[in-house]
Amino acid sequence: MKTFKLIPVFLLLLLASCSTVSVYSDYDKSVDFTPYKTYAFFKPGIDKVEISDLDKRRILHAIDSQMQAKGFTKSDNPDMLINIFTKSREQVDVNQFSAGWGYGWGWGWNPYMMYGGQTTVSTSTQGTLYIDFIDAKKKEMIWQGEGIGTLTKNADKKDEKVNEFVTKILAQYPPVKK
Repeated sequence: MKTFKLIPVFLLLLLASCSTVSVYSDYDKSVDFTPYKTYAFFKPGIDKVEISDLDKRRILHAIDSQMQAKGFTKSDNPDMLINIFTKSREQVDVNQFSAGWGYGWGWGWNPYMMYGGQTTVSTSTQGTLYIDFIDAKKKEMIWQGEGIGTLTKNADKKDEKVNEFVTKILAQYPPVKK
């Protein structure tokens, strides 16, 4: 009976460890986040983001969905403004594999290494999404979330990937004061 209770916990840990997005956040510790109930996007900042308009819409739609799920309302007279910023870089991974043919165990010279070895090179795009919350009256940043992960060029999977980034970043808002 105890084993069956541990299976869901184990599966949850397994899924969490397979996550492809790492998230971090920082905030102004002097700010009380409870009065913030409405938001709008900071258009001048979002217009400067150098990604495709399709990807911008994906990100903004995902943020809208998450904010509404948290009980926030989009407004023309908001309590806070939301800005985004992105950056990316190419990551090159070089993997060498040797079949380990030779004499005995351990390290040493292997006359067959040149026949049993294999080298593969792969590239991927590592992306970072920043989501900034700005106090609309004071024009000061009050919270920033950051998500880092591998991007995809597959159009069918972009929505899923953007939602994963935004959901994990905004899961850290509002911050829990310790």
